[in-house]
Amino acid sequence: MTTSSGGAGTVVHTAPLAGAGAAPLAQFFIPATASLQERRPRTLKHGDTFAVFDHNGDALSGPGSPEGLFHRDTRHLSHLYLTIEGTRPMLLSSTLRDDNATLTCDLTNPDIYDSNGRLSFSHDLVHIRRSRLLWNATCFERLVVRNFDERPRRLTIEIAFDADFADIFEVRGTRRERRGLIQSPEVSPSRVTLNYMGLDHRHRSTTLSFDPAPTRLTGRSALFTVAIAPRESRSLFLEIHCGSEGMTQHAPRRAFFSALRDARRALRSSSSRAASIATSNEIFNEAVRRSVSDLYMLATDTPEGPCPYAGIPWFSTVFGRDALITALQTLWLDPALARGVLLHLAAHQATSTDPLADAEPGKILHEVRVGEMAELGEVPFRRYYGSVDSTPLFVVLAGAYLDRTGDVVTIRRLWPHIEAALTWIEQYGDRDGDGFVEYHRQTSEGLINQGWKDSYDSVFHADGTFAKGPIALVEVQAYVYGAWCAAAKIAEQLGYVLRETECEARANRLREAYDAHFFDEELGTYALALDGDKRRCRVRTSNAGHALWTSVALPERAGPVVRSLMGGSSFCGWGVRTVASTEARYNPMSYHNGSVWPHDNALLAAGFARYGFRREAARIFEGLFAASSYIDLRRLPELFCGFPRQRTRGPTFYPVACTPQAWAAAAPLYMLQICLGLGFDPGERRITFEEPMMPAFLNEVLLRNLSIGDDTADVAVRRSGQQVVVDVLARRGPVRVLTTN
Repeated sequence: MTTSSGGAGTVVHTAPLAGAGAAPLAQFFIPATASLQERRPRTLKHGDTFAVFDHNGDALSGPGSPEGLFHRDTRHLSHLYLTIEGTRPMLLSSTLRDDNATLTCDLTNPDIYDSNGRLSFSHDLVHIRRSRLLWNATCFERLVVRNFDERPRRLTIEIAFDADFADIFEVRGTRRERRGLIQSPEVSPSRVTLNYMGLDHRHRSTTLSFDPAPTRLTGRSALFTVAIAPRESRSLFLEIHCGSEGMTQHAPRRAFFSALRDARRALRSSSSRAASIATSNEIFNEAVRRSVSDLYMLATDTPEGPCPYAGIPWFSTVFGRDALITALQTLWLDPALARGVLLHLAAHQATSTDPLADAEPGKILHEVRVGEMAELGEVPFRRYYGSVDSTPLFVVLAGAYLDRTGDVVTIRRLWPHIEAALTWIEQYGDRDGDGFVEYHRQTSEGLINQGWKDSYDSVFHADGTFAKGPIALVEVQAYVYGAWCAAAKIAEQLGYVLRETECEARANRLREAYDAHFFDEELGTYALALDGDKRRCRVRTSNAGHALWTSVALPERAGPVVRSLMGGSSFCGWGVRTVASTEARYNPMSYHNGSVWPHDNALLAAGFARYGFRREAARIFEGLFAASSYIDLRRLPELFCGFPRQRTRGPTFYPVACTPQAWAAAAPLYMLQICLGLGFDPGERRITFEEPMMPAFLNEVLLRNLSIGDDTADVAVRRSGQQVVVDVLARRGPVRVLTTN
């Protein structure tokens, strides 16, 4: 089983079929030996630290387990296991706070027997509550034990722990011939430090501190003997710090409450920038709250501003494509995310050619890794540029940000980077001068496919054979068209008249060539790609719908594309499949060849609405919402399987999908904007609702703190018979709200 390391997430597939083309297997794989959906993990994140626990709050080590505490691409704690009287407590409940600040696990004792097999301790007499959070590279836990028995109890509580210091790529399944050295633990009465010296000559450590001091503490476990009277409780505190710097000097008890206060304040402060959403559907409200909380948990403060990391567990780092699309989807909600993404990616834009990193001047980042394997060059992703679409999407986002905010100062600062991106499109992206942007990895270590569907088998011909490069993807040309259009508008705003004209001309030429080369009359839609021989990959895929998202499609093409995507072979009821069921490599359980991706569907719906197919957009919204209603925490995963929707049954989950995933979290927020026709005109201080409509599951939407610069408005959108009515509830500043039907 192998996987790409693409920005979208975990790609799981088997070896290629005989005769299907001689593409080598991708070398960065995730073994599908354990389903994340089966484990239903609980995740926490702050900054460059994230954690994956099971429902009990444990991290169970073992082959294929993604559980543990991770910091900067290294697993600093691979095992954490709580027992009471030598047995694992029973789960009562496990939940994350609505703002993702804390994980709370409620447990109780099972029936406990003595050495002679006699029941010595009946179940449900002791309640254990584990409260846990991450803050500043540290995991804080408060464990409260309460006795509901009628008599005093003397309990033995043990916490076993270990750290394998595995690189994230090792956890994902990459095997290493050599590893660094696990060193002897340093043990004091209330503290243990676990140590590792890497092959990169960097010392990594994990320090566990306990309060009160355990009865017995070793390099592998902490044992507490706790005497508790009836109805009495005792608290134990655990602090797990990644690294040797920044450790709190306070006792774990005090540090827990300080970190809890600071974490909640930080999340409240960042999320307060966003417009708030409340609707007539409480299940959708839960989904929205989780989406917003996931976005701000994944958003990481960089020197240039907030930037959402792609997803947990496999992609908790900067991915250019994911961050750009997430920012585009949430631009209406919080423009600060887009600004942070643009500035951060501009700061890391390639300035030279580096074949090992697939880097060329002007190219926008694909992925950053800081672990041992990246530092040693065992994986090529230390700073990797192998995505063909991040660069045009960077320009698209810059234009959309200017349209949303009117922030000319930031855009003027970004203009040299925009120009560098356009130069890359012209000189490096268009490898053969035919006007289309192609990709082809520069070394055998790079990603085989470099679009958003970056698994090895995602680009193929009608008979299933793999396309040979260089490959021009249908959606990438759509993004390039969007980039030229955005650049023209930016140039106009900045007063660069000649550049504006040049960009408009490039966009017009591309639109004509695009229609001639990619639209396939027999398919009734756009072909997936052009291969290295300029042969069409005549396959029906969701990629075609991205032509509507950036408006590169001619008006007469929109109807056929929408009908193709909403037909029974593509629309499964939950959403549009990545590949239609009629195609050679269709597999509803695959990563890219028949699954349903929320972010992909949101972009399709936006394109539908742009060409007037608003009811079809609402059908996609309804399908995704229905899927979320069956999912734990109402949290849309990275993807799910593309099996047909059946009454009284939920969607079929993909086994190793990342959750939370930034662009999946943003999808329902973007879908809401699409259906309401919500737009902004900062020059006129105007918020617009163009032909608003309600999906079937909503009757009312209340939006507060919609912003135009420093001015805001609160608006209610209600269904009234066959019409949708927009009411302005409050204005703060000279902002206007207009509706067109």
